[in-house]
Order: sequence, then C-alpha cells, then structure tokens
Amino acid sequence: MVKKKIVILGAGYGGLRALKRLQDLKPNAEIVLVNKNSYHCEKTALHEVATGAASPGDICYPVSSVVDPQYTTFIKATVSKIEHHSKTIVFENREPLRYDYLLIALGFEFESFGIKGLSDYAYQITNIPSVEHIYKQLNEKLRAVKPGEKLSIVVGGAGFTSIEYIGELMEQLPFLTKAAHLKRDQVSVSCVQSNVLPMFSEDLSGYIIGKLEKKGVTFIKGRVANITANSVFYKESKASTDSSELTADMFVWAGGVRGSSVITNSDFKSDRGRVLVNNNLTVPDCEDVMMIGDCSIVIDDVTGLPYPTTAQIAMQQADCAAANIVAIFNQKPAKDFYYKPKGTVCSIGRHDAVGVVMGKQLRGVTASVLKKVIDTRSIVLIGGVDTVIKKQKLFRKKSMHVVN
Repeated sequence: MVKKKIVILGAGYGGLRALKRLQDLKPNAEIVLVNKNSYHCEKTALHEVATGAASPGDICYPVSSVVDPQYTTFIKATVSKIEHHSKTIVFENREPLRYDYLLIALGFEFESFGIKGLSDYAYQITNIPSVEHIYKQLNEKLRAVKPGEKLSIVVGGAGFTSIEYIGELMEQLPFLTKAAHLKRDQVSVSCVQSNVLPMFSEDLSGYIIGKLEKKGVTFIKGRVANITANSVFYKESKASTDSSELTADMFVWAGGVRGSSVITNSDFKSDRGRVLVNNNLTVPDCEDVMMIGDCSIVIDDVTGLPYPTTAQIAMQQADCAAANIVAIFNQKPAKDFYYKPKGTVCSIGRHDAVGVVMGKQLRGVTASVLKKVIDTRSIVLIGGVDTVIKKQKLFRKKSMHVVN
C-alpha cells in the first residue's frame, strides 16, 4: 500500500521545527522536505554577516542535521508555484511533486512598498547572498574614500533588523575603518524612520536612540519617498507634499518584508504574499494545506492586528501544525493555534540590548545575555544540542571576520 505524502516547503525556523516534530510523532506517511538551499540560515543574525561580525558559516547549519533519512526525504529545489486544486507543487528545474498534505513554511522577501528607486539602489538584508554583498560593498566603498572625504551610510526603517544592523555596524566600524586606513569620523551613519521599534515603550525606544546617538548615529524622523544612486529623499509624514534630500553613498533598506512570491504565483487569496489562515492554521478552502511563518497571517484577538512574523511565532505555529497534520491524517479534529509570547529582545550591539520578557522591561547586558540564550534555545529546538555544540566549536575557531 502506497503511503500518503506529507510535504514541507521551506527549511526556515518554522519548516525545520515542524519537520522535527513530525519525525518525533512518526506518522505512517512519507515526509518530504523541500528547500532551495541545503542549509538553514538563522535569519535573525543576518545583520552580523552584513557588518562582518560573523561569517555565513557562523549563522548557518546543514539541513541534513535535522533530517532523519529513516522518515524524511530532502529535495533541494526552488518552488515556482503551488497548484492546490491538483495537489501539485511546480518547481523551476525539476518535475512537479504531488502531495496529500502540504505545510507551507516559505520565508520572506524584499518589499519595496512602491518606493521609486528602492529596488535599483537599496541594499537588502534578506538572505546570505544579500548580506555578503552588503559587506563586500561596504569594504569597497570604505577603501574608495580619499583623504578629506566622507562616506555616508543611510539605513531605512527602524524595526528589529534595522536597529540590530545599526548597532552591530557601530561596533564594527572602528575595525573596518582602520583596515581601510581611514579615520572613524570619515564615516557617518543615519537612520530614516517614522518610529523606532514601536512595539516597545517610549522608555525603551528612548534608551535605544540615546545609546546609538552616543555612538554617532543620527536619527531622522521621516518616511523614505525616493532613492537615487547617491541620495535618499524623505517626507516627514504621509501627508507631506515636500521632501528633503539626504546624501547616501550606501543605502541599506530593512523597512519591511513580504511573504514569498510563491504564494502570489499560486491560486491563494493573499495580501503581499501572506494568507489569513484559519484558526487551526489551515488555508481557507484547503483543508489539506497549512501555512505558517512569514507567509501566514494570524490575528491577535486583543489588538485585532496581525501578529508580527517572528521566529518565535513561527516555531510555535510549527508545533501546532505538525500535531494538526497528524490529527487530520488520522481523521481527528485539528486544534486551534494560540500564540503564547515568551518575550521580545532586540540587540543594539554585542553586549547591549533591550527587551520585554514576562512583562518586565530589560536593558543593557542583562537583555543582551538573554538574547543569546533565546538564540541558542531556537537552535536547540530545531537542530538539537549537538548542533549547538558544533556551532560553538566552529565559532571559537574563528576570529573577527574583517576583510583586510
């Protein structure tokens, strides 16, 4: 008798966590994991590679460390679209794959919000190739600065990715400028934003701004309106008709993301690549398809707004989705998903951070240590203790990743 096929698309936080849970639950089915890369990337640490504080190997580990070949087949392929009416996954460079049950855990993509010039001139923090490119370009631009000249780096947005990138950049710039034979004051860093980390209190946001301003960051309140090769134009508000110009030798955009284009290419009702899923994480009108992570929309009953797409919620969704797939597989009712936030922490440097955990506001070294604990815990939940040990050994062998 041919076994039913459970397919997981994506090897991010949600996809790999769901795979691990399914392998533990051992359904009498064939499990297939599909991902375009053979590695898992800790995307919450991409900013470290973009600044040279870490190499790609420091924030990645092989998918094979999670895949149990006794239960799971791994396929390295790029998904083009999903034809859910025929239960078929279409790829760019291989034969289509049919499924009986599908879990979509594809990640995020760059979002331009229609801002003119953004796609052409902005550097994006989205994946390993993008941050490697940012770091390479940063070094090249630093080396091109002549005596008496300055390099202007502008960051768009003030969410987690933007702030963590700026915080790490300010720590690395003394090393980078020295390697490029420049004085530190030959590089300026600005952030154009409408509000710094609005999910935090004014007290914590003020702490972030104060700390980064002391390191030389200039915060400019406004919304990015237009990008050219050497300038950023911004408006003070949506209602503003006039815009101001800011010189930008390098513009890094981390002002927003959208769900995978696979979702918009497929016949799903979506908004910016994201689908409002049912309470049990199934896709409306598709009981055999579940969606978690960056491509899903889950509404917070308290605020009436979608929960932010974080690694934390993706992994909680993964546990629920894995259990529900097995339940549906065994013709039992699927349970509703309830998000239980365990806290939020944002780093603003190697030994500084802010956060809210169990309703308590944290800042400084304490928050920074907790951030490292949270990051390590996510690796344990997905890759296990062995993966953590291997990564720590690898990290100890590496020195500061600075191009000379």
